Amino acid sequence: MAFQWLQMRIQEERERRELQAKHLERLPAALQEIHDHLAQCIQSYTENFGSDSADIVLLGDRIKVTVREERGGKWQALSKVEVIAVPDMPGFRVERGEVSLEVEFGLLPSDKLFYRDREQDKYLTMEEFTRRILDRALFPALREQ
Repeated sequence: MAFQWLQMRIQEERERRELQAKHLERLPAALQEIHDHLAQCIQSYTENFGSDSADIVLLGDRIKVTVREERGGKWQALSKVEVIAVPDMPGFRVERGEVSLEVEFGLLPSDKLFYRDREQDKYLTMEEFTRRILDRALFPALREQ
């Protein structure tokens, strides 16, 4: 004899595990999507400030962005930012020096992704997300918007 509460909880757990598996399956593609958007931003930046002024690299479970400034005829690292895939969240941790930002991602019924800032409990558009990743790294001398 199976109790109704038990059957309901089994179904809930089955759905949770299925959703978790979908998230883990989608995580590499989500990281690639973020990389592609960030790469477009870096391309615009380097077109304006020189090809050595910034670069972006996708390394397995992370994206590394390095921003440089020309000083005394040499390009020197000015800032770095990393976007790291975090399967347990599931989502991404953005690390820039002492600053860290955690952004969850999820799947909408249309199989599109959404992003949510965990600290502020706020959903982010891709434009907001890319700004939060790159703004301070690319423009440290400008006021934060």
